[in-house]
Amino acid sequence: MPKIHPLANVHRDAQLADDVEVGAFTVIGEHVKIGAGTVIGPHVVLTGHTTLGENNRVFQFASIGEISQDKKYQGEKVTTTIGDNNTFREYVSVHAGTVQDRGDTLIGNGNLILAYTHVAHDCVLGNNIVISNTVQLAGHVHVEDYVVMGGLCGIHQFCRIGAHAMVGGGSMLVQDVPPYVTVSGYPAKPVTINSEGLKRRGFTSETIMSLKRAYKTLYRNGLSLSAAIDQLRADAENEPALLALVTFLEVEGRGIAR
Repeated sequence: MPKIHPLANVHRDAQLADDVEVGAFTVIGEHVKIGAGTVIGPHVVLTGHTTLGENNRVFQFASIGEISQDKKYQGEKVTTTIGDNNTFREYVSVHAGTVQDRGDTLIGNGNLILAYTHVAHDCVLGNNIVISNTVQLAGHVHVEDYVVMGGLCGIHQFCRIGAHAMVGGGSMLVQDVPPYVTVSGYPAKPVTINSEGLKRRGFTSETIMSLKRAYKTLYRNGLSLSAAIDQLRADAENEPALLALVTFLEVEGRGIAR
């Protein structure tokens, strides 16, 4: 049986795996599902049609699955879906989706989301992301795998952040960040390739050098974006990392930070 503190309020129809732990004064709603090995701290609110996978840790005063702060929301059935092995620190808030978009806010696996971070409606977060304290993700933001965000960042709605990118602390992001790129500032501008992060994740020195050359093509050679993409596409034939960069750039979005 789940280990539920006697001062917690867990709806009788909520679905909790047998080894889930729930702290005092936590409220868990009727349509919440929680997977094995998950620990929910005290004073947490889990509500809405929310699913948490296995081995998650939710610290005190976090709120997950609440309805969005979107004025268009009219009570439709929407969801929040969270994978495995995530950590949500104090006062994190994650809101459910809206029917105007995907109807679901999705967070993958192995993410570390630090205190006071807000993940708004219809955001999609991949895997192994680190989000530092007080980062604010507006609605419809997509964050790919292994992204790192410094504290106090603001991310404009509909922005995309590519895999292995880094957003410097205190940045205000209003356009997309391509994979592998570090941006910083207000508004955020490209600085360099996230070389240190790539080394830590096992990228070879040859691949990192090719990404540095790609960065120059994209940002330093005076090419238009379309011309830079054409050049990168030609260079990507024998380099999967470059192909991922080209694929990201070919998707129409808010335009890249440039």
